[in-house]
Amino acid sequence: MHKYKLLLVAAVAVLSSFIILKPKEKPTLWLIGDSTVRNGTYGRGDGGLWGWGSFIQNLFDTTKVSVQNKAFGGTSSRSFWTGGFWSKVEPYIKPGDVVLIQFGHNDNSPSTLRGIGEDSAEVTNPRTKQTEMVHTFGWNLRKYIRETRAKGGTPIILTLVPRNMWKDGKVDRVAAEYVEWDKQVAAQEKVDVIDLNKIIADHYDELGRDKVMAEYFTPKDHTHTIEAGAKFNAACVVEGLKGLKRDPLKKFYLDNRN
Repeated sequence: MHKYKLLLVAAVAVLSSFIILKPKEKPTLWLIGDSTVRNGTYGRGDGGLWGWGSFIQNLFDTTKVSVQNKAFGGTSSRSFWTGGFWSKVEPYIKPGDVVLIQFGHNDNSPSTLRGIGEDSAEVTNPRTKQTEMVHTFGWNLRKYIRETRAKGGTPIILTLVPRNMWKDGKVDRVAAEYVEWDKQVAAQEKVDVIDLNKIIADHYDELGRDKVMAEYFTPKDHTHTIEAGAKFNAACVVEGLKGLKRDPLKKFYLDNRN
């Protein structure tokens, strides 16, 4: 009997050696937004203009976390999902993933109603000439938040990046209503919000107009940064993440390495 037990143990050991354990899938950091996050064809910085999402992966240990920049230029909080871009993200969100949501620059149009309420309206799409139902900026944000949570992911709202516009020696913080709507929706949904607009604008104020204009922008574009500006903004995103009470990405920064 003892002999048979030894044979059984040996057989189990041999069979076990052929079992291939599937490695645990890395969490993913998803980025959704407009051209200030991902500019140009495939995010390659057309015209020398870049979004911060093209460089933020350089601040993470990508052996431990995957960074997927799915933002698309010209999109609003509405057209990102009606245009099919959200469908390239939402089905693949899994528990442990983080979704950074930044919109606002392209939402000042009839396709997005102002505010954060449950209001809706029918409008005629000027391109397709079809009647469409549209919702508020806040309604659109809640869609991303709730669908991310439904998949087990963690949504985080980012306020829109400031433009290179100055008044009395300080950055002119236009689009302040979108910043407030971001914060109000975050409070309603009990999700974190990073006031990226304030973080970047405060740094710009410290650096001064001349330095910011010379090093981060071109004279012809006050919205999109050149490479140095995009890298600066990416660092500001990480600064905002690290300032959260519970940073879901704290284990994945490159500067955590010894």
